[in-house]
Amino acid sequence: MDRPNPSGELIASSAVLELNGLSKRFGDVVALDGCTFSLRPGQLLGFLGPNGAGKTTAMRSVFGLVRPDFGAVHWHGEPVTATSRLRFGYMPEQRGLYPRMKVHDQLIYFGRLHGMERTVASDSAMSLLEELGLGDRADDRLEELSHGNQQRVQLAAALVHDPEVLVLDEPFSGLDPLGVESLAGALAERADAGAAVMFSSHQLDLVEDLCEDVVIINRGTVVLDGPVRKLRSDSPVRYLDVEVKGSESRWIDTLENIHVITRDGDRTRVEVHDHDGVSRLAAAAEAAGEVVHFAFEPPNLSEVFRRAVGQ
Repeated sequence: MDRPNPSGELIASSAVLELNGLSKRFGDVVALDGCTFSLRPGQLLGFLGPNGAGKTTAMRSVFGLVRPDFGAVHWHGEPVTATSRLRFGYMPEQRGLYPRMKVHDQLIYFGRLHGMERTVASDSAMSLLEELGLGDRADDRLEELSHGNQQRVQLAAALVHDPEVLVLDEPFSGLDPLGVESLAGALAERADAGAAVMFSSHQLDLVEDLCEDVVIINRGTVVLDGPVRKLRSDSPVRYLDVEVKGSESRWIDTLENIHVITRDGDRTRVEVHDHDGVSRLAAAAEAAGEVVHFAFEPPNLSEVFRRAVGQ
């Protein structure tokens, strides 16, 4: 969809997928309230929000599983159709595979649903299973696999047709560290190849490591979006991490009007609003003992998130 630049001239949007002013009610519950954001090729976007914020409803709207009361979803500037959705990949939070069906056969089936020839779907399915460490489980029934390996198969089902847009709802839920690493690598590889990838997650440290950009939604409305680094640097507050050897952080209790974020043994994280506060903390820490760590930095993504949603 074309957008006006500051001079009023229309410029072409680089987005492939746009959610424009989506609003949706379920009875008295407002699920979406003017939700607007976009996804561009090669982007790995974290879609964040507290429980009930509207993330799943927004993602289901992309696939026609929810029909918005107002607003629309556009693909390359045009309304999304059943044909254009064949280029999308979706991994729902509630997994949708067949427990008694063989893994390889399932992936062929999903590939065929997206218009692939059987032999092409079969080759793609086997390649994905090898990539995800499941090549030796191709002829096993899904129910014979662990929860983590079932999640890998669900991801393969979303990838088998080589989608241009990939949308995943809580894909890392319940995975062990090795499963998280495998899935994260697969998503990053697709984005590097030019696919537009977005996923929701409550694991904000993972999102911060994996994504350049995030959209934060609360009560159905986008409250913050942009590059993670910029959202952190633009925050009006800064944080000080201080570690005083052997202090058990007791020295911080002697100071007034200090907002302590976390304590972990000798280490303390404090919210700071001005340089005078930094100087006062530095002096108090030095007076308390040996300072082995002192870092003044912008908030991490979890702290940006909490401020954005009022927590």
